[in-house]
Amino acid sequence: MELIVHDTLTAMAALLARPLDERPGALREMLAPMSEVLPMPGDILHMHHQGGGFRVDADDPRYPAAVQHMIESDVLGQVRRELERASARLSGAAQPERLQVMFVLGDPGNEHLMTTAGGYYGMGGLPGLLYLLAWPSDEVIGRIGHLAVHEFHHNVRYQTVEWNPATVTVGEHIVAEGLAEAFVRELSGPQAMGPWSSMVRGEAFERAYARIMADFDLEGMANTPAYVLGDSPMRNFGQEPRGIPDMAGYAVGLHLVDRALAATGLSAAEATVVPAGELMRRAGLRP
Repeated sequence: MELIVHDTLTAMAALLARPLDERPGALREMLAPMSEVLPMPGDILHMHHQGGGFRVDADDPRYPAAVQHMIESDVLGQVRRELERASARLSGAAQPERLQVMFVLGDPGNEHLMTTAGGYYGMGGLPGLLYLLAWPSDEVIGRIGHLAVHEFHHNVRYQTVEWNPATVTVGEHIVAEGLAEAFVRELSGPQAMGPWSSMVRGEAFERAYARIMADFDLEGMANTPAYVLGDSPMRNFGQEPRGIPDMAGYAVGLHLVDRALAATGLSAAEATVVPAGELMRRAGLRP
């Protein structure tokens, strides 16, 4: 696998030194490699800002210091090293021939990013592309490489397991998130895991679990994110909430995966290529 970790930190440092009116164009140029994999129907700046990326329409003195901190902490080197370790562990599974990694600074003023998402998140479902976004707080800066591993697991999984936007089920999406976190734990220990799978507990977890299992076979990406991300993000994105506590899909997914791995004896790496429905059947968790 050819691994390309774009030097977005140097690019963002240069961007933030430019006059404000030149920054939107510089960001579009920096993110241009994404268009090879993800054709954008509109301006990519809309996706960037809506997703909690740093603002290019306002000055914020925190931004340059944050970028410099990540350069000095070798965040992109961290990402590369963790991805190389993950690729070696998943060597028995099909992997993309070429993987591009785009890391973007988050906006510390974005409530969804900083509160609901715990300060960082990524997207790894598109073949050959990882998109990572973070605000480098003390809790987050050492975890960005592990975030890359979580998203890489999705990329590898869907080289083999079918992901059809029209027919993918709630169960597949939920299990994929749990399995990616289980793989991070298997590779680097529980301290490497993100905060998402431990955000929902007690009665809220039980409520989410019941709703997710009832709708496990519901199809379509128009439906599945609501069960993973929960109600507040859906409202923020103008979509229908389904009565799911925020980020509960990660907790339910990891719970199901842990039960399945214990029942089947599979490792998280071995389960990477097993569709959710089959994994649940092997474990006796669903018919």
